[in-house]
Amino acid sequence: MSAPGHVTVNGQLPVAGVSPYDRGLHFGDGLFETLVCLHGRARFLSLHLERLALGCERLRINLRNLTPVREEIEQVAASTRNALLKLIVTRGDAAARGYGIAGGEVATRMLFRYPLPPQNESLVRDGIRVRVAALHYGENERLAGLKHLNRLEQVLARSEVPAEDADELLVFSSAGNLVSGTMSNVFIVNAGRIRTPRVDRCGVAGVMRRVVLREAQRAGVSVEEAALSADDLRNAAEVFVTNARIGIWPVRSVDARAMGVGPVTRQLQAHLAPILEQAPDA
Repeated sequence: MSAPGHVTVNGQLPVAGVSPYDRGLHFGDGLFETLVCLHGRARFLSLHLERLALGCERLRINLRNLTPVREEIEQVAASTRNALLKLIVTRGDAAARGYGIAGGEVATRMLFRYPLPPQNESLVRDGIRVRVAALHYGENERLAGLKHLNRLEQVLARSEVPAEDADELLVFSSAGNLVSGTMSNVFIVNAGRIRTPRVDRCGVAGVMRRVVLREAQRAGVSVEEAALSADDLRNAAEVFVTNARIGIWPVRSVDARAMGVGPVTRQLQAHLAPILEQAPDA
């Protein structure tokens, strides 16, 4: 990814960078959001901020007020037609050495603006190649669903296979359940019914995942969150992955198994296309 064209720390241009005492640097003690901006608007901004607020509440991060966060994102989005924003929120500077929380920390937020990568239309049309990672995600219900800064599992999983050999890797949990991709949520389709892994034990509750669950119901497609096994993945008629940037990517192969891009995936892509282009707030 190219260097950001905009960086602010707590709404100000950084003078000397982030404090070396920041707990995000020491412990990965924080959260992040990745937002697509189209036509000067941050897409699904309210959904991103809702997830951020939930994460701060569960981790007891003192962000104080979301209004300045929203206003800053809207201002940066309005300053450019299309962009990719990354918002990082950490617990802030450590008040003392060690893992313990003193209770008086004040959150630090950083906002980065990058050029929006062009959509790879061949992947949207023809689908992606995925492999199943050897690494398994650990289960921890207190972190499940959150987009926290501890991404080493994703780093290790993605490094198993070169990008030229697989566009994404699917990862199972330590209990043997399908969780997600390294950068995406995953959906399987059988008999016209969509299922996606629950994220109550591990995994990220993606904003695009939430939108797909909502819009599938509106489109009249049966959808369910469930515990999915390796057999469920193996027997799936269709597979697709999602995230806030890519929307929906069909899967054309899982390991050595070739798959076609199925009708339910195509239906959802067509249903979502105008919504994603309009860049709604929620």
